[in-house]
Amino acid sequence: MTEQSDIDWGKFDGFSWIRCSGKGNFLSSPSVKKSAEQCLELGERCLVIDLHQCSGMDSTFMGMLAGLAMRITKQPGGGRLEIAGAAERNINSLEDLGLDAFMEINPDSAAWCGREETIRGSLSAWKVQNLNSRERGQEVLDAHKILAAANEDNAQKFESVVQLLENELGTQTK
Repeated sequence: MTEQSDIDWGKFDGFSWIRCSGKGNFLSSPSVKKSAEQCLELGERCLVIDLHQCSGMDSTFMGMLAGLAMRITKQPGGGRLEIAGAAERNINSLEDLGLDAFMEINPDSAAWCGREETIRGSLSAWKVQNLNSRERGQEVLDAHKILAAANEDNAQKFESVVQLLENELGTQTK
């Protein structure tokens, strides 16, 4: 069984904070996405995804992050996705897929800089999103389509994965 993550979140003055503890993967992606979408629906313009306790990320999780970044920047008035507490391994994973072009990773001048521990101490647990296998498959497919659309190198890297998932879900365009 793949490791499940704990998701915590909180709303602060000028940003919402979402923490992923454990593995950032296809199991935790829907919960992070849902909590972020709720923040965006409430008019949030800055989302902070805290990876300080995230032991690693799979491509589904990174695709979900890229999708959030693209969505928030397209809001009326703009917005941004900031990554906090990313260790070198997670930074390298995001950069290897060119996702650093869509989000700010460990920014030095963010509104929350220097307050991380206080923020982390005041977060609330987010109810984990349980999806059926078809819904989970669709989330994985959507995340990989986002990665493929991010740049030409990713399009080649993820072409076969997208095709396989489309075939499995019966959603391939004819």
